[in-house]
Amino acid sequence: MPARTETDLSPADDLLRFVGDARFPTIMADPPWQFVNRTGKVAPEHRRLSRYGTLALPEIMALPVAAIAAPTAHLYLWVPNALLPEGLQVLAAWGFTYKSNLVWHKVRKDGGSDGRGVGFYFRNVTELILFGTRGRNARTLDAGRTQVNYLATRKREHSRKPDEQYGIIESCSPGPYLELFGRGVRPGWATWGNQADEAYAPDWQTYSHNSSTDRPGPGAAE
Repeated sequence: MPARTETDLSPADDLLRFVGDARFPTIMADPPWQFVNRTGKVAPEHRRLSRYGTLALPEIMALPVAAIAAPTAHLYLWVPNALLPEGLQVLAAWGFTYKSNLVWHKVRKDGGSDGRGVGFYFRNVTELILFGTRGRNARTLDAGRTQVNYLATRKREHSRKPDEQYGIIESCSPGPYLELFGRGVRPGWATWGNQADEAYAPDWQTYSHNSSTDRPGPGAAE
């Protein structure tokens, strides 16, 4: 079960079709959050910001994650800083209890903060993974007791998260693993999303100095 295929089903029905009878003790999700700015424009879908389709909050909350998670399970949920309250709503709607978070610090090649992020109030150089659990005896594995809740890496194309997350998750949480809204595929993971394909590569102009990827997008550089 490497990756989902395109169907005419709703996201919820397609996810159930993809998973079948499998149940996952560890799920990581990077939902396509919808932003509405002060002018009422929706990003990242509006005009020059158009990069991928999004889901409204009720659509994300309605995904049947509770039904496909193992009775005892871990959830790693990516959420932008501005949507932290919504992220907590989604975590609860999916049947998990918030426990902690991991912070991704986006850095430049020289190790300083990469200030090309957006934000109406502060220049965002961090993003959060909310960590939640369900069921009994849901503590992290032994490696989690010494794992700091921080990772610092360079950006890749818009919205793509660092590959370093996988090593952290695999050492701290039990498999099998499921990634929701993944880009590309990874050995040992079932990956669901409309960009979950072995041949995935970004089809829009991306940052000029990404962290290295196997398939750099237009404008990407080592």
